[in-house]
Amino acid sequence: MDDPTPHEPMSQEPTPHEVVFARYEDVTAALADPALVPPPATPGPYGTAAWLRATVARFSAGGPHARRRALVLADLERLDPGELRVLAAGGYEPDLRLRVVRVLATALGLAGPEAVARDVKAVARAYFDPAPDDPEADAAVARLLPAMGDADPETAANRIGLLVQACEATATLVEHARRGAGAPDLAAVLREDPPVRTMRRFAARATVVGGVAVPAGAHVRLDLDAAREPGREPLAFGAEPRLCPGRSHALVIAEGILYGSSDPSDTSVPPAEEHLGRAELAALIPASVGHVLALADTWTAWDGRPVVNADGRTYTPHKVVRRVADHLLDHLAEVEARLAGEPAAADHWHASNVTTPADLAPFTAADLDEARSRLTRLGGIWAQRVAALSERQLDDSPGTGWSFRQIVCHLAGAAAYYADSVGPTAAKSPTATENHTTTEGPTTTNHPTTTEEQTR
Repeated sequence: MDDPTPHEPMSQEPTPHEVVFARYEDVTAALADPALVPPPATPGPYGTAAWLRATVARFSAGGPHARRRALVLADLERLDPGELRVLAAGGYEPDLRLRVVRVLATALGLAGPEAVARDVKAVARAYFDPAPDDPEADAAVARLLPAMGDADPETAANRIGLLVQACEATATLVEHARRGAGAPDLAAVLREDPPVRTMRRFAARATVVGGVAVPAGAHVRLDLDAAREPGREPLAFGAEPRLCPGRSHALVIAEGILYGSSDPSDTSVPPAEEHLGRAELAALIPASVGHVLALADTWTAWDGRPVVNADGRTYTPHKVVRRVADHLLDHLAEVEARLAGEPAAADHWHASNVTTPADLAPFTAADLDEARSRLTRLGGIWAQRVAALSERQLDDSPGTGWSFRQIVCHLAGAAAYYADSVGPTAAKSPTATENHTTTEGPTTTNHPTTTEEQTR
């Protein structure tokens, strides 16, 4: 992406040596004009931010730009979009810039992707400064060069440049998508709230754009915000002949992150209690399981697209079944440990904080049968356990944590929440409904692995 300066005011007046273009036709013409080049970088000592700027494709023109862009393209071509989605959605990192860079560094096979991400973020602060004077950024460049896995300085520099440009622009794209209402829509964000709102060029020689004379040496500002037009291709990724080569990669990384747009939730607040008798409480989880399975009966018609619920959390049929089963098992182990006077096992579940590739597989009739068997048995175990507890054990429960009554109410509510997040899918044909076994294995698709809010 070009200059990622999303907060720069677009209404400012041009300086005496600046020409501003704000119509779509003029902006695209300026981007295609070979006389208008990125503002040239001032060279600096080897291994500094200034040296980096002077060595990357982003601030180059002519032959050097073509050579350096080829280095960037070579790196991008070896990245698998499906792998980028999985990496972007896996794990939890609240700092989007670190997360974006970690994804790319990992996919590029760089050692120490976390350290690389921290250094790239430091460099990004100085990267678009025409005269960077940032000792921390300089030190970060010096550390990054040997970490790029290539002894050629120009190759290493352009690999750093790739990471730096993704750091700010892709993270800003995700931030803008998250602040919209409803499920994130990247296409709408690029049209209506783009992460890049201005680009700059320098007139290497005199030219004319849209009937406006641009003298040699003039600075040109392209107002992408004002140039937006309905039905026209968004300009956040530039335009030919310098269309951002990482456009598709930025989008799949953003998609991977946004499928897990929420962060792990605070589960310290006890759930609301149902004031039920012991028999009624014992029936609560089996009833909730019945609700899950009634919806699951429609999921063999699922279209394969993860569902983002009203809370911004992502679920699929397989993920719902996994979460319901794991959740019931987790708290059952807790209850049994507390009754035995032992500490509950440490919690290492990924829970709703990850959507695995298996969660994204088609939900077949055989999967439905397995879910019925698994969840019905777990519901029955819980019913037997609750029925065997005394009223005192339910409300003044041994050990540390919620009361057993609270746990039962929590489990019943969470199971319904998971299932309702996917809801019913399109009605199935009678044949599909009646056939609950199949020998055909699920097909695999390149869907994103995702992270999102954890409901316990």
